[in-house]
Order: sequence, then structure tokens, then C-alpha cells
Amino acid sequence: MSTADRIKIYAQLMRLDKPIGILLLLWPMLWGLWFAARGLPDWHILIIFILGTILMRSAGCVINDFADRRIDPHVERTKNRPMAAGQVSTREALLLAAGLSLIAFLLIQPLNQLTILLSVPALFLAGTYPFTKRFFAMPQAYLGIAFSFGIPMAFAAQTNSLPAVIWILMFANLFWVIAYDTAYAIVDKPDDLKIGIKTSAITFGQFDVLGVMLCHACFLAIMLVIGQMQQMNLAYYMGLMIAVGLIAYQYTLIRNRDRALCFKAFLHNNWVGMVVFIGIALDFVIFPS
Repeated sequence: MSTADRIKIYAQLMRLDKPIGILLLLWPMLWGLWFAARGLPDWHILIIFILGTILMRSAGCVINDFADRRIDPHVERTKNRPMAAGQVSTREALLLAAGLSLIAFLLIQPLNQLTILLSVPALFLAGTYPFTKRFFAMPQAYLGIAFSFGIPMAFAAQTNSLPAVIWILMFANLFWVIAYDTAYAIVDKPDDLKIGIKTSAITFGQFDVLGVMLCHACFLAIMLVIGQMQQMNLAYYMGLMIAVGLIAYQYTLIRNRDRALCFKAFLHNNWVGMVVFIGIALDFVIFPS
């Protein structure tokens, strides 16, 4: 196999050809940075966090496929992934994940000590999430914590502090992650039931669609509370109103549990994260503190 082919396979293992995971991790981190800075954050912090998000999401995908290397061949959607197809060895995968994590850790060294300390539990959560599907009834909640850790890190980097609002923002993001990843889990539900994997879609049972929509509702309700806490203005609430419309559209996609449409709903959450971010960013531009 040529070097170019090997690089292409590694890129697929890191899901660089499918950036939805990076985007869903990126948006809440950007919410946190803009709230922390009350507008545009320091440029060097912004660049470090964007690059770090890409690196850590890529490392997480590699670890996920390592953990699922004996499961993915039995799941229709994942059977052609590089590890499932035998194109990458376990040694290669572990070295790649370690290398990506090391680069991400080196990247944050110019930042303050609090940010560096927070990177340790962030790495632990990213590395252990893939294994929770074996024993945890709702691994999507664990993923929600992992996908929310960019928020306290953003506040730490920008302000060298951890105000109370970060935990509330993490709680909001936790519900959003459970919502969109449950829609994603509905896609694999028949396969997961056969092989014994635990997911929120299985745990919710016949109420899986209701569970998705309730989690979305909790996410939006908490974001309204955060708007009051942060003294946000019209642009912020307009962003949330657009998000309500987007989430209502997602209900029309998932209500019949069609696997292709549920996957489309999962992908559609990129727009939800984006409009919430645009609302935050515009609010600080139009109504500066």
C-alpha cells in the first residue's frame, strides 16, 4: 500500500471525511468562548481551541473504532470502516490516537495552568466513552459530558476562572447531545439489539422519539435561563427561536423511525448548534457590554 493510500485510510479512521462530529463538538466550545469573552475571544485562544477540537475528535474516533473493532463488522453502517475492514492494525490505531492526543496536549501548553489541568479529565472522558456501551444503559449521557468539556476549558483559557454559568451551559449541552445521539442510535437500533450494545435509543424503548424531543426541550429551556443569567438580548433569543424551528423539523424526520431520516436528523443538528452560536455572536456585536 502506498503512503498516499495509507494517509487516506488514516483520515477515514479519524473521520476527517465526515466532519459532523467535529462540528457538533465545536459549537458548544464556541458558545463557551464567546460567553467567556463577552464577544470575540483572544485570537490565539480561538485558534488553539479550534485545532484542539479537531485533534481530540479525531483521536476519539480512532479510540472508538479500536474499542468497537469486533462489533463494527456486524453493523451495517460501520462494517466498512478501516478497522472493521482490516485495513488498520490495533497497533497503528493506538499509536495514531496517542500521537493526536499528544499534539493536542502540546498545543495548549501556552495557555494557563487551569486550562492544562482541565485537559486531563477531558482526555480521560474522550478515551473511555467508547467502552461505556458495554455496561452503561445510556452512554449518550457520558458522551454528553465528554462533548461539554470544551466549555469549562474555554472559560478557563479566556478568564482563568470557572464561574457557575459554565456548569449550567454544560448541562444544556448534555441534553442536546443525548437528543441528537439518540436519533443517531435509532439508526443502529436493530443491529445494536442483536449484538447486545447498550444505547439510549434501546433504553428509552418505545419512547425513543419522545425522549429525543424532551431532551431537545430541556436543552432549549436551559439556554433560555442562560440568556437571562448572561443578560442577553434580542439576537440571542432569535437564534434560539430558529433552533426551535429546526428541532421541530427534526421531529418530522424521526417520528416514524425511518433509519435514513433519523440519520438525516442527526446531521441536521449542525444547523442547530450554528444558529445558537450566531445568535450569541451577533448579540455581543449588536449589544456590546
